[in-house]
Amino acid sequence: MKLQSERAKRIATAAVVGGGGVAGAGALFYGVVLGQALLARKTIPQVISPPPRADGVYGTQFEGEPLRLVVLGDSSAAGYGAESPSETFAAAVAAGLAEQLHRPVRMRCFAVVGAESKGLPPQVEVALRQRPDVAVICVGGNDVTHRVRIPTAIGHLVHSVRTLREAGVEVVVGTCPDLGTIRPIQPPLRWLARHWSRQMATAQTIAVVEAGGRTVSLGDLLGELFYAEPDRMFSFDRFHPSGAGYLAAAQAVLPTVVAALTEPAQPAGVPAAPVLAAGEGVRSLPQAAVEAAHTPGTEVSAAQVAGRDRGPAGRWAQLRRRVWHRLPQQAERTPDRTAEPA
Repeated sequence: MKLQSERAKRIATAAVVGGGGVAGAGALFYGVVLGQALLARKTIPQVISPPPRADGVYGTQFEGEPLRLVVLGDSSAAGYGAESPSETFAAAVAAGLAEQLHRPVRMRCFAVVGAESKGLPPQVEVALRQRPDVAVICVGGNDVTHRVRIPTAIGHLVHSVRTLREAGVEVVVGTCPDLGTIRPIQPPLRWLARHWSRQMATAQTIAVVEAGGRTVSLGDLLGELFYAEPDRMFSFDRFHPSGAGYLAAAQAVLPTVVAALTEPAQPAGVPAAPVLAAGEGVRSLPQAAVEAAHTPGTEVSAAQVAGRDRGPAGRWAQLRRRVWHRLPQQAERTPDRTAEPA
């Protein structure tokens, strides 16, 4: 166990401080990868229209003061590729949250198609004007495709999470998806994309939990479905998910959003005692981050052991694989007529 922990820490540290890439690869191999990258860019259509606007109040059939949800990040958070507002990732999370908590949810999406992590701070600044209760962030894919150095991307993410947490906002981050599942990307570029994606996801998990948020690994969450049913799971560009794909991602994130809003704070010195399934439990944060990056749908949050936040291998973390909740096919929504473009 000690050896596994040390190995996980080395992998996680490399993910945080390393940039990945093809350093050390032969010139021929590098040329093949570069050629495939150029081909993938030509194959994947450029953005031709903005994603559907899904801002509004969900769960209008329920009583009470609406919970305030903001969704931040890139095209996956914005729902690019969805054909209607109800098919976007943000709408699915808002509808599911209302259904689970039996309360209306006022949702605003400030995600921007093509955004890298450096685009998060401006989104956070605008989102805080809504006085949100919880923020859901999905980001990292564009940092990987643009080969942004991991420490640079993580710095922007950490700043954003800390700013939200200091304002009393719960934060859930869906970590970088596995870009190796994208069909226009062929081997060996596909293998590198998978490696880079997992590096980014591991680093994101460590940074977000240290900053006071929770993470859910998306990884190759839709990999098998994408390969089995590409016409249903991909949108028109064969790069972004369809409405069915966004629904699956929302189902993975939703239980953690519910937990962030409903689980009581852990008293100092009193370890949490949730009912755990096989493979769940307390790990060092580096170990939990590595496991989560390889197991989509895994939640990582801070934990204590014997009243302590940290152990010999660093901060303690709780690793959970929560039951996915089925979201309603259609949810009552009142559109937000005052919403400004993100």
